[in-house]
Amino acid sequence: MTEIPAHFSPKWAANDLRAELPNTGGEREMLIAYLDWHRATFELKCSGVPVERLSDKGIPPSGLSLHGLLRHLAGCERWWFQINFAGDRVPMLYYSDDDPNQDFDDLDGDPAEALAVWRAECARSREIVLATPSLDTTGTKVTDGKPISLRAILLKMIAEYARHNGHADLLRERIDGATGH
Repeated sequence: MTEIPAHFSPKWAANDLRAELPNTGGEREMLIAYLDWHRATFELKCSGVPVERLSDKGIPPSGLSLHGLLRHLAGCERWWFQINFAGDRVPMLYYSDDDPNQDFDDLDGDPAEALAVWRAECARSREIVLATPSLDTTGTKVTDGKPISLRAILLKMIAEYARHNGHADLLRERIDGATGH
């Protein structure tokens, strides 16, 4: 790991076990490395936060919280990799047609359980990716019946995590002042 810049919180430096991102390599290797780096970044932003503070909605009027983001990202992992790509018939997480925002709004559940669910969903997504021989292999989007490649899903997930890691930065800084990249 490279030296941590002085403006980063010591909380980040102590917990930052992310692998260094590759600067070269094949497309598949690069996409997987970047997605895993973003997953690790999100987990880092949640690490060290007292469990009772993970549900803090610290940036009004936004309803975002680290707990809600955990639930949302677990649902995204399942939605894209299992349901759309692999065609698994598994229930949606933290979503129903009657309550489409329950991932962010209904935070009655245990944040530690949400973290375990998210980790399990990430592990299942990794299994699917590793078992798929080509980035050009397609699944079928549930919403419109059109094919979608593993490549497209990996790119969508990198973008999803990048966006929400920015949200997590702000939430974490409001909780305890910790900042980082």
